[in-house]
Amino acid sequence: MNHDPIVEPSSLRDLASFHVLDVRDPQSFDEGHVANAVRVPIEVWEAAAKAEETSFESVDYWQNAISALGLDPDVPWIVCDDGRMTEAARVWFILQFYGATTFILNGGLRSLREAGSDVPTALPAGSGSAFIAKPASGQVGLIDRERLKAELGTNVQIFDARSAVEFDGQDLRRNARGGHLPGATLLPHADLLDGSFVRPTNELRSLLNQGGFGPGHHIVTHCDGGGRAALAAAAALRAGYDDVRAYYLSFSDWAKDESCPIVR
Repeated sequence: MNHDPIVEPSSLRDLASFHVLDVRDPQSFDEGHVANAVRVPIEVWEAAAKAEETSFESVDYWQNAISALGLDPDVPWIVCDDGRMTEAARVWFILQFYGATTFILNGGLRSLREAGSDVPTALPAGSGSAFIAKPASGQVGLIDRERLKAELGTNVQIFDARSAVEFDGQDLRRNARGGHLPGATLLPHADLLDGSFVRPTNELRSLLNQGGFGPGHHIVTHCDGGGRAALAAAAALRAGYDDVRAYYLSFSDWAKDESCPIVR
């Protein structure tokens, strides 16, 4: 069953209780955050997700990292960033992969502040039991390079959330090779947004339909480093697709393997 992973600030009134996770940098967090917000050390998590010894297969590592936040696993966790949406989506993807009930706050921290007293105060940390990680139990699955390479040419649809210049191979980022995966469809993550807000369901569904993503198709999202792929996966869920996986390590992982084909 599909559920919308994006939550509007006004909808928080309907929750009996929840935690707020702030994924901004330490300085921004220290300069001001909403009451009882818990900072996620995203700089640590982002590096850990890409390191072999702390990859998504390292369940103990991630169980400890998530448990260290001190959150009650029996209430929803609301993740917010500075309005870019990609960093909140990155943390949301990791949390949902391990089984947390978590949502991305649409519009980021600013939207929460603007809602003001209309939004109830979040629960403080340290108010729940230990988190038990259940890998691959979220709505969005994870796919690695070898599995995706084996699925090329099948009914999988590759959702490339990078920019057009990355897709065309003009912007290599830090990669030795540029271009896109065979059969990939370009739908830049910026098109999924209206300012700092993820577009509503009907607009996202129209965008994906125009890109050739049909109901029941097997969608794999990717970008260059994970954040935009996570946002694309969340957008696909919001649009009503229910078979979505993210190639979290994305093009930077693909490009370093010469056996992986790239189109320019």
